[in-house]
Amino acid sequence: MKKRSSTTIPTPSMAGISGNPDSNSSYSALYADLKSYIEKTRVQIAYGINQEMVLLYWQVGHRIWQDILEEHRASYGKEIVSALSRQLSTEYGKGFNRANLFHMIRFAEIFPDVQIVSALSRQLSWTHMRTLIYLDDSLKRDFYAEMCRIERWSTRTLQAKIQGMLFERTALSRKPEELARQELEALRTEDQMSPDLVFRDPYFLDFLGLSDTYSEKDIESGIIREIERFILEMGSDFSFIARQKRITIDAEDYYIDLLFFHRRLRCLIAIDLKLGRFQAADKGQMELYLRWLDKYERVPGEESPMGLILCAGKSAEHVELLGLSDSGIRVAEYLTELPPRKLLEEKLRSAMERAKNQFGNSDDGRDMVKEER
Repeated sequence: MKKRSSTTIPTPSMAGISGNPDSNSSYSALYADLKSYIEKTRVQIAYGINQEMVLLYWQVGHRIWQDILEEHRASYGKEIVSALSRQLSTEYGKGFNRANLFHMIRFAEIFPDVQIVSALSRQLSWTHMRTLIYLDDSLKRDFYAEMCRIERWSTRTLQAKIQGMLFERTALSRKPEELARQELEALRTEDQMSPDLVFRDPYFLDFLGLSDTYSEKDIESGIIREIERFILEMGSDFSFIARQKRITIDAEDYYIDLLFFHRRLRCLIAIDLKLGRFQAADKGQMELYLRWLDKYERVPGEESPMGLILCAGKSAEHVELLGLSDSGIRVAEYLTELPPRKLLEEKLRSAMERAKNQFGNSDDGRDMVKEER
């Protein structure tokens, strides 16, 4: 009887790969490619599921909200939601319980435009949305929604940013609402970010763990040591370039404390650390740095460099009279220890009111509003 030959499926070693398959470059490259395909598809599936779920919850909330509005009775709303939750939970699980249905109704009420919801749902999960819909101030809510979308914050990061009063620390919060909304609209429709969305005041540097007495070098070293947390505080589009960047002018050396590049602003950002209060002379020093960077470091396609002076304190009038923003320079305080929340709220509220009053009293401010209209 003739013996039937068996077919053998070649293994990596039989296919000409000697020793450990993982050590072979071609096999490793093949495995890496396959792994990349799988991981990429998994992420796309997860994003797709999340987007559909968020849109479903909006549709559910919108439909119930329409029904409640037609009845014009609050008591009817509670009754219908309770009845629906019992039926839907039995059939589809606790994701449709009474509390969640009220979240969905709130979601549809706060975000009535399904096109905006559709855009946000590509990056934001349902837990993000649940955090956002209970912010009472609509401008603040839109700010966090767009920044969350752009910087891809986790829900925990979003909650930390809200707790840390990020919106109140931006220059955007100190503008008339009409102009602030125009900047947010440009961010939403064109991904166009303005410096007023990027820079904050004050910056929280409590994570550096500085003692009661410290030097500028201690702050700088702490920032480098905690660079990831520093960038999280600054914004995810900041990319670190250099520490103590040396520039030479007429055989004299100067040093820029920290140099970053901002991807969306498309410009270099020089950071100067000051141990004490801001002084008028600090402006001249930063202007020198920026002009050197503009002449020797800026490449085609980049915007003019900007500067950030981080100091322990500053006079608002001093900063205003120097007209720093016209020079592309921002001045901000840093806090190495977080103050009580109430004190911080009062300080930021006072700064917002002062800035809005100055804006409203300036001819430039009135002209800008007219031009935008």
